Order: sequence, then C-alpha cells, then structure tokens
Amino acid sequence: MVKGVSGKRHAQAVFRLALESGELDRWQTDLATMAEVMGDTQVIAFLESPRLSAEKKREALRGMLSGVSPTAMNLGFLLVSRNRLRIVRDLANEYTRLVNAHYGREEAEVTTAVPISQKEQQAIAKGLARVAGKEIVLKLKVDPDILGGLVARIGDKLLDGSVRTRLKDLRSSLA
Repeated sequence: MVKGVSGKRHAQAVFRLALESGELDRWQTDLATMAEVMGDTQVIAFLESPRLSAEKKREALRGMLSGVSPTAMNLGFLLVSRNRLRIVRDLANEYTRLVNAHYGREEAEVTTAVPISQKEQQAIAKGLARVAGKEIVLKLKVDPDILGGLVARIGDKLLDGSVRTRLKDLRSSLA
C-alpha cells in the first residue's frame, strides 16, 4: 500500500512539474525508460546495495539512463538515495494515467487470443470510445486461454466477449 501511495504522490509532483514546463510527452518517455531499466530486480539490488557509495550509484545510473533529461535523472538520483526504486513502475503508470486524463483519454486494456492487426485495433478503439465517451488508448495483451473474442477493461468496467466466458455461461445454463 505504501508503495502505491508513494508512487502516486511522486507521479502527481512530476505531472505538475511537466505541465508547468510543457514537457508532458518528454516526461512520459523518460519515465517509461526509467521504469524499464529500474524494473529489473538485479538493477534494484545493485543500486540499493549498501556496499556501493552514493557516487558509484549515481555513476551507474547515469550510464543506465543516458538518454533521459537532466531533471528526470535528478528524480532517479532521488529515488536511489531514498531506496524507492520499487515505486518507479507505479510512478510511470500513474503519470501515464494523469497525462491521459489531462488530454481526455482513457486507457483500455484489451486481451485477445491472438495478435490483432492495426486495422482491428483501430476498430476496437472506436467501439470502446463510444462505450467510454472518451478517446481510447489501447494497451494490448495476448492470452490464448480466452480462446477467441476479446476482453476489454476500461477503468472499472469489464467487457467480456471471450469465447471462454460464453462457453462457461452455456455450460452453466445447461447444468
């Protein structure tokens, strides 16, 4: 619980900073890079090691995050110094949610049995936009266990059009 709250607070602070500086997209890219690099448990263990000096940690972080802005690098230094690397993924996810809300977009997690084409993605996004009343940003997952169809989650709404669920419903009605 503490991890989520801390990630959320950091994301809100970064969002305000990015909004003031007009760098929403740059921060989103930088945070995604940080989440990818710092999401590795070996990297976390290395950077949280008490055997390494603060300067060695900063040096290592500079090498790992070479493409991020200086302000984002300072955030990385802060998180390393306070042993909060485990919140980076939550921070990046919450920041993305805040940016989407700012632009009037909603993220939809869509699970399909097989990968779908760009044209199918656009059609799904259009249909979900009608349901949500907002522009939709798709986050795609593939899960062969659903057998066919799709499962979409938009905020707290779940739209389950999977073959697996239809078969389960049919089995229940026959029993």
